[in-house]
Amino acid sequence: MAELCKLSASETAELMARGKITALALAESCLAQVERRDGEVQAWAHVEPALVLAQARACDREPRRSPVHGIPIGVKDIIDTADMPTEYGSPIYRGHRPRWDAACVAMWRAAGGIIMGKTETVEFAVRHPARTRNPRNLAHTPGGSSSGSAAAVADCMVPVAFGTQTGGSVIRPAAYCGVVGYKPTFNLIPRAGVKPVADTLDTVGLIARTVRDVALAFTVLTDGGTLQFESITEREWRIGFYRTPFWERLDAASASALERLASGLSRSGAKVEEAVLPDGFDLAWSAQEKINEYESYRALAYEREFFPALLSATLRERLAKGAQCTLDEYLSARSSIAQLQGRLHDVFSRYDVLLAPSATGEALEGLSNTGDALFNRGWTALHVPVVTVPIGCGVKDLPIGAQVIGPFGGDARTLAFAERVHRTFVG
Repeated sequence: MAELCKLSASETAELMARGKITALALAESCLAQVERRDGEVQAWAHVEPALVLAQARACDREPRRSPVHGIPIGVKDIIDTADMPTEYGSPIYRGHRPRWDAACVAMWRAAGGIIMGKTETVEFAVRHPARTRNPRNLAHTPGGSSSGSAAAVADCMVPVAFGTQTGGSVIRPAAYCGVVGYKPTFNLIPRAGVKPVADTLDTVGLIARTVRDVALAFTVLTDGGTLQFESITEREWRIGFYRTPFWERLDAASASALERLASGLSRSGAKVEEAVLPDGFDLAWSAQEKINEYESYRALAYEREFFPALLSATLRERLAKGAQCTLDEYLSARSSIAQLQGRLHDVFSRYDVLLAPSATGEALEGLSNTGDALFNRGWTALHVPVVTVPIGCGVKDLPIGAQVIGPFGGDARTLAFAERVHRTFVG
């Protein structure tokens, strides 16, 4: 058997259910990997081994509560936890300890899951980079803002982690680190206890090494039952290959990988065609920026008014831009999104899912820039489910991802197709 920390969440859940491994053994293996690797990767803001092991021993003493019983999860450090610090990636909150768990954390505990620790986040999940490095190449960014979550999962320190997305903060780091990222339909995983940035955009998501793992976690968190992938995936899929209005911004290796994927899906029996969305859909991307600017300026009112010297120059610049966004501009952007959401029904009457790039290319060299959310922002604003799946590597031998986009509420469909891509083209 492989090291337990290197098994997927689904594999460890099955072994635990059969009594082949214990929660304690899994926790010890994950902690050993943190000890070996986190000095270089720096994915964790806080891990307390004694607390992790105490949770694992408690899990082993009691009956299984759910399929994720005994499974550790990393928690992005803008998500509140009652028994460990939550610092939001900012010196303003150094040592801050909430008296509560965020809803998603409380639900994981209630399901018998283990809270492994807090993963690094960029400052308030906005833009200024965290210290985390890409485990595939330490000289490159892991992406942001869910930097630590993506890196910890990719480096087998934990099988699954919570992230959040306001623009591309789950999908892009997962793509950069070569793992699976899942942004559900807006608010299907509750946001209570998550530090707000933009209330109409912020979405709690999941990062894992397989699609089955994010699906397992999602169904437990939403009482969604069990997804029967086999019954869903054995069918002719109607795929819209959507190059987006920004295709020229995609690097050559990523463009080739997406085109090979589309051709491979067609050969495997899917009906794949170039998708042309109705005129005006590119407005979703500019509207997302306006909404984000307006809401984040107001969400961080306390911090910018009372602690301006403790904000990064990156964030101060971003907030200054948000201060210029007027109420009329904000309401116009909200109206545009509402109209486009209505028009998506026609798009998904023609296609089961859309296929698009996850990022502009491989992870950037250096840690000063976490990358561009260009290919993600619009889908976040439209509130639809998205899964990124690794589909190869680029010229620097760093991962490339493909986005699978589904209709509002069509999370089972979106996950099922992503599983087909992952199973067929990754193994």
